Amino acid sequence: MKRLKYLVSVVLAGSLLSFAQFTQPAQAQVAYGSYVGVGPAVGFADGARVGGVIAGRYKLLEVPVSFRAQAFIGSNVALVPTVSYDYPINWQTDAYIGAGLVLAGGDTPSPVGNRIGFALQPGIDYVVPNSNTVIFGNAIIAFDAVRDGGTAFSLQGGVGLRF
Repeated sequence: MKRLKYLVSVVLAGSLLSFAQFTQPAQAQVAYGSYVGVGPAVGFADGARVGGVIAGRYKLLEVPVSFRAQAFIGSNVALVPTVSYDYPINWQTDAYIGAGLVLAGGDTPSPVGNRIGFALQPGIDYVVPNSNTVIFGNAIIAFDAVRDGGTAFSLQGGVGLRF
């Protein structure tokens, strides 16, 4: 009987050590997936400007980096491509900070200005559980993007579809 108890304890100890060797603590990861979405945009460049935004994110799978682009449509058109560092808050939510360019022109400012300039883009993405729906929101600070001089600021958000 002692041998049986000894054998059982050795087997259990070995099983626990094997299990502990291959398990790792759970960590939040960057919300998986790229998306395309649409929504409203409000910009403050030479007064308030309202328009729409078409947003896209391409997520690199191995690193917490994404390529993002936003097209602003309204009284004028602008494109804002950025590269972002994504920080996972939980399984469904990423906060991020991006840097890129505002590509705009024309006489009337878009929500992010009417001139080429440097842009910072803080934001957040939330993946609705058990779906391919993404809710996104961000701001764009566009330095020297207004033809008369100055910084443009815009807020936008919307709903996207993951792919």
